[in-house]
Amino acid sequence: MTTDRVAVAVDAAKRGADVALEGFRSAIDVETKDGKTDVVTQADYDAQRRATATIREAFPDDPIVGEEEDALKSVPSSGPAWVIDPIDGTNNFVRDVRFWATSVAAVADGEPVAAANVLPALGDVFVADADGVRRNGEPVTVSDRTDPETFTVAPTIWWGRDRRNEYAAACREIVTRFGDLGRYGSAQGTLSLIASGSIDGAITNVETNPWDTIAGVYLVRRAGGVVTDLEGERWSHDSTGLVASNGGAHDELLAAARAVANTES
Repeated sequence: MTTDRVAVAVDAAKRGADVALEGFRSAIDVETKDGKTDVVTQADYDAQRRATATIREAFPDDPIVGEEEDALKSVPSSGPAWVIDPIDGTNNFVRDVRFWATSVAAVADGEPVAAANVLPALGDVFVADADGVRRNGEPVTVSDRTDPETFTVAPTIWWGRDRRNEYAAACREIVTRFGDLGRYGSAQGTLSLIASGSIDGAITNVETNPWDTIAGVYLVRRAGGVVTDLEGERWSHDSTGLVASNGGAHDELLAAARAVANTES
């Protein structure tokens, strides 16, 4: 059963990504949702519908959690479900930046069992299952760095206009504790980079959405990394904050994330 879900997750993510890619670098209309930087396009809607239809072909009765339209917004605590982000990194998408992902995860009793992050504009497909993680069919793992001063760490998710002191604190904590800071504009893409060893960690203190995180968290863990909440407890889809790393200096990332959380707004 899990093998089937892996195949369906990959197929749904690829089909959704194909639809999204058709709208990339085109004269597509851009709308805003809750803020000036919270954007959505018709490509988001169309990609989610295609991914949803692909899942429905194989598992017609499974609940589907998704960012857009009338999909569920929280992960059921029991039974199977799916989590879709049609375009994670829509701000990159609308600015013609190639770093964005179509993400699909299968979960059982709230825990992921399969995940696929497809970055079609880059030609990368990340897949996680019980056997590990593959990028374009080749096994990958987290980096083996242990010295924080050699780490590249990303501030991820998004701090609203009323929380920019925390955003600034995240940047300050990273550049003072680690070798370098990289911000990529896609949480799923960022977690994929950790899983493949390209960067070493990511932090946020905000409450995350399941479509932004679940697939990437599973990638990191299956690639040998660690993902916790701000207390250092195992991260779950309903956790506040997210600290992901290769495991080599996780305590230092935790300290950085906690310092951000303690910043006054």
